[in-house]
Amino acid sequence: MRSRVGAVLMLLAVVGLGSSTALAHHSVSGQFDMSKTATLKGVISRIDWINPHIFVHLDVTEENGATTIYMLETFPPSQMRSAGLTKELLTGKLGEVVTITILPARDGTEHIGYIERITYQDGHFNQLGSNEAEQLRRRER
Repeated sequence: MRSRVGAVLMLLAVVGLGSSTALAHHSVSGQFDMSKTATLKGVISRIDWINPHIFVHLDVTEENGATTIYMLETFPPSQMRSAGLTKELLTGKLGEVVTITILPARDGTEHIGYIERITYQDGHFNQLGSNEAEQLRRRER
């Protein structure tokens, strides 16, 4: 009897872990609006180099002088490294003013987005997104 209870508990634990992992991951197009972009200019204040996705915190000064913090999602660490961006390289940009093109949240939640492109003060940029939003707009024209 004990072995059956143990087996059932083990099965429930495995199913529970598997479902939480599946729910935690999402597609970009499922959470962000691929048909729209927004451009933000601000200071990179923090970088969370974590799985499953990296987050860049951008302090944007609004017209009224108030600062709004945007939490911007991007690739997982392994894809960032494949794109040539390391944690050290990106954290070296802390405090730098950048212009970031994002995909806004599909549900209208403000101050979050998915990074498509980061342009630095010297003009160089990193194209992180697939730029599907721009391709979609071109097809609609």
